[in-house]
Amino acid sequence: EQEYPRYIELARLTDTPAVTRDGVPNRLMTNIELPEDIDAVNRASANGVGLYRTEFLFMNRPEPPDEDEQYDCYTSVIEALKGKPLTIRTLDMGADKQVGSSCSNPALGLRAIRFSLKDRSQFRPQLRAILRASAHGPVRLMIPMLSNTQELHQVLSLINDTKIALQRESLAFAPDVKIGGMIEVPAAALTATDFASHMDFLSIGTNDLIQYTLAIDRVDDEVNYLYDPLHPAVLRLIKMTIDAGKDAGIPVAMCGEMAGDPRYTRLLLGMGLDEFSMHPTALPEVKRVINSSSIKALAPLVRELLDNTRPGRISERIDSLNKNTY
Repeated sequence: EQEYPRYIELARLTDTPAVTRDGVPNRLMTNIELPEDIDAVNRASANGVGLYRTEFLFMNRPEPPDEDEQYDCYTSVIEALKGKPLTIRTLDMGADKQVGSSCSNPALGLRAIRFSLKDRSQFRPQLRAILRASAHGPVRLMIPMLSNTQELHQVLSLINDTKIALQRESLAFAPDVKIGGMIEVPAAALTATDFASHMDFLSIGTNDLIQYTLAIDRVDDEVNYLYDPLHPAVLRLIKMTIDAGKDAGIPVAMCGEMAGDPRYTRLLLGMGLDEFSMHPTALPEVKRVINSSSIKALAPLVRELLDNTRPGRISERIDSLNKNTY
């Protein structure tokens, strides 16, 4: 009975924009894995898809999907979104999504963009499929697990070569498709200014950023108690990335689990984040918090929290942020 009023309140927010009390608009996006997830995206009235995990196209099959199969799949998602943007992450195999990995610790091995750059026979068809799909609606291409700008330049060169090849074949694509990168390695966050100067957007992947920063495997029961989104080092890396994007004039999103947890929404708003991507079911509660918050009030409180808080007290300070009216 106590949950019923909250359910009604959240349902009423479905078609309401995510705007803070002092008039700052926020973009609430969703994470998806399969084309059939689009129904939930539309029901939640999300602004689009901030993370489409393409590796699920490649799993549990003897041969990887060819270019045309990927193109058909991406195009079907674009059409179902009816004009809302789709952010397609290139293949992120490894770690918890292994495909024949022999690495003893795949989270630190050949995965994500490292895997794609080594096996370009899989990467090139995916780039071609994504670019061709971009002719059918607003598509953003996102590169996972960047750790240095050398990798970035290799990818950008491959994308440019792919565009030239498609032009020669008279195959349509959006020439100005936005290219972004995931910040999920501490080295990338520390050099986010360099990445921001070469990219159209950044997206913070907090799941990996936290485990790499704290040197813990979040799926290992022996150490996952140390997995802490509020560790001062994690918060500073997030803030550095947001600031780098603002300085470069490009959007910065967050697509890790932290983005969909309403406990952290006010903290992230105060840090300057204005694009959140999450599971569709988390969106209404995050929107409720955004619409009841003031950036003007939160920003100085969060700045003080980041500058002066001892690790043991951060959790208490976050609870205080959420209990009071800001």
